[in-house]
Amino acid sequence: MSDIGSGDEGISSQKYHGQGMDAGGNNFDSGQQPQEQELATKMLQIQSKRFYLDVKQNRRGRFIKVAEIGADGRRSQIFLAMSTAAEFRDHLSSFSDYYSSLGPPNPDNVPDDGKLKSEMMLKDNRRYYLDLKENSRGRFLRVSQTITRGGPRSQVALPAQGMIEFRDALTDLLDDFGTDDGGFKGELPEGRHLRVDNKNFYFDIGQNNRGIYMKVSEVKSNFRTAITVPEKCWTRFRDILADYCDKMCRAHQTTDSHQGAAGSAGSAGAGAGAGAAGPSPADRVAPRTLEIDTFTGSAPNRI
Repeated sequence: MSDIGSGDEGISSQKYHGQGMDAGGNNFDSGQQPQEQELATKMLQIQSKRFYLDVKQNRRGRFIKVAEIGADGRRSQIFLAMSTAAEFRDHLSSFSDYYSSLGPPNPDNVPDDGKLKSEMMLKDNRRYYLDLKENSRGRFLRVSQTITRGGPRSQVALPAQGMIEFRDALTDLLDDFGTDDGGFKGELPEGRHLRVDNKNFYFDIGQNNRGIYMKVSEVKSNFRTAITVPEKCWTRFRDILADYCDKMCRAHQTTDSHQGAAGSAGSAGAGAGAGAAGPSPADRVAPRTLEIDTFTGSAPNRI
């Protein structure tokens, strides 16, 4: 079970309608999940912001979506696996204790980056950065969700005064639905790296609400692209690659044997007809070689 959402960022739920929400959202995982269910929801009004905590379930398990709606109607959201939500709940307690120990804001004693306390959570290929910050408008907890090696980022900002209320609401949901993520429980293989000429290929294994997948990224100095291969078709994907490898190996062998046979015939003909005039240089044709467009080639259409 991944911490990313399930493609419901269009927010068709009636509770969001009429609130000026951005329909685009932070879409980390395209496509709708027709069998997704909303099991519970809580709404918190903290200062000028509304926060929705939705417990959702699909065929891969359960997760919590946290949506923040600002006074201007703008929306931002993050997704938490149930186990990550439990870890976040514990961090909220420690952040709240630290916040309570602080004196009144002092503009002359604020760090350059505004950070007062920071923590990081890691779940599969997701990282969460928790930063208690201070600016001219007050103190707040910023929670940022990122994907390893780049990718989109989403974040919510929780006013520091509301951390306890938010923690209690999260605790109620976890008490009702538990901290089990569902999905694959084993340890996923580590990522691999392959360098060919001026390209780098990264092979990363991850898991989201659709299942386990392999992400293959091709990276150059000014270029990056990636494909995602679901686990259920890895075997077929491997078989296709193996078939291509076998065919290209046979093609190389055939080309080499043709070139070798042509060379032997030329040598024999030269020995048998030593007294006869051979073909002129203009009539000689070099053996035809097979040009192969491989993944490491520089053909403009490859990339």
